[in-house]
Amino acid sequence: MSTSPSDPPTKVVSDVSQSHAVRRPFSRRRFVGTAAAATGVSLLGGLATSTASAAPKRLLDGIGSVSTAPRLPAGFTRTFRSRFIEANGVRQHAVIGGDGPPLLLVHGWPENWFAWRFLMPALARDFTVIAVDQRGIGLTEKTRDGYDTATLADDLAALMTELGHQQFAVVGHDTGYIIGYALAADHRDRVSRLVVAEIPGPPGVVDPEHAPPPLFLPEFLNNRLWHIPFNRVNDELIVDMVRSNADAFYRYEFTVQGGGATLPDYAIDYYVSLYNRDRNALRASFGLYRAWDAILTQNGQRQHTKLTIPVLGIGGENSWGPAAAGGIKPAASDVQTAVIAGVGHWVAEQAPAQMLEVLGTFLAPYLKATG
Repeated sequence: MSTSPSDPPTKVVSDVSQSHAVRRPFSRRRFVGTAAAATGVSLLGGLATSTASAAPKRLLDGIGSVSTAPRLPAGFTRTFRSRFIEANGVRQHAVIGGDGPPLLLVHGWPENWFAWRFLMPALARDFTVIAVDQRGIGLTEKTRDGYDTATLADDLAALMTELGHQQFAVVGHDTGYIIGYALAADHRDRVSRLVVAEIPGPPGVVDPEHAPPPLFLPEFLNNRLWHIPFNRVNDELIVDMVRSNADAFYRYEFTVQGGGATLPDYAIDYYVSLYNRDRNALRASFGLYRAWDAILTQNGQRQHTKLTIPVLGIGGENSWGPAAAGGIKPAASDVQTAVIAGVGHWVAEQAPAQMLEVLGTFLAPYLKATG
C-alpha cells in the first residue's frame, strides 16, 4: 500500500450506526500494505440492523433462495427472484431484479448473495442487479475443481452472457474482491467499472515498495488471518473439525473481523446453516482457498497489464481502511479510495446507507453513459 501524499484523497463516510462499534486501539498501517501479497486476506466484519419482515422460527431445508431468506427488507420479494442459469458448465444461482444497466454483485466468505440484501432494493431503482452465489457456495453447483480465479471469472462472464449483458459493472467484497479483479483483468472488454471492498489487495499482486509479511504476524493480525492457511489445507480433517463445531468457528470469524461489532444472530445462523448444510457444501466452500497457489500465479501475470477502467477500493475504518484501494494500485492505473467510518469488514451489512452513497457517486458516470 502506498500512503504517499500523491495518492488520491481518501473519502471517509460517517456511519449513522457508529454507536454500535467499538474502535480498536491499534494501528494497521505498517502491516496492511504487505498482507495482501502473501495472503490476499479474506476478512469479515459488520453489524446489520434490519427494518425487515420477521424472521422464520427455524431455517428451512431450502435455505439459500430468496423465498427462504430471513428478515429481508420490506418489499424485497416483489423486486427480486432466485434464478438458476447454466453457464460455463455450472448451474449458477443468482438473485436478480431491478431495471437499468447491469450491476454484478460478488459476495465474500463465508457468505452468499444475502450479504447484499440491504443494498439491493435501492440499487434496483437504477440498475439490473445480479447478486450471484460463487461456484461452490449457496445454491450454485458444487464442483470438484475449478476454484482458481481464472475459472471463477469465466463463470461470471458466462453468466452475464447468458443473461444478455455484454458489458457491466462489478462490485466485489472479500473473496469477491479477488474474483472481481480477475473478471476485470481477464475480460477487459466486458467490465466497465470495478468496485472492490475489504481486503488489502488481490493475492499475488505485489507492491514493490513493501516486502511480503513474515510468517509470524502481530497477534491482532494473526487472529484475523489464521483462517486462510487453515482453509487452504486440502484434507478431510478440516471438514471434520469445522463440521463438528461450525457455529463456534464462524461466530469467531464474524466477531474477530467485525471492527468491534458482529452480525446479529439471525444472520450468523443463516450463514452457518448454509455453509454447514452437509459435507459437500462445507468442502466446496474452501475451494478458492485450496486454489491459492494457482491464484497467486495468475494474479502475478495479470499485474503485468494494469487495469485501465476506473476502480474504487472501499474499506471499513476499523478494518482495512485505505488498504483496500492501496492494495490494487500496483495492478490498476485509475484507483479511487473510500473509507467507511466507524465500521469493520462487513461494510454492506454494517453501513448500507454509506455504501450506497459511495457506490452511487462512483457508478454515476456508468449509469449516465448507459442511460
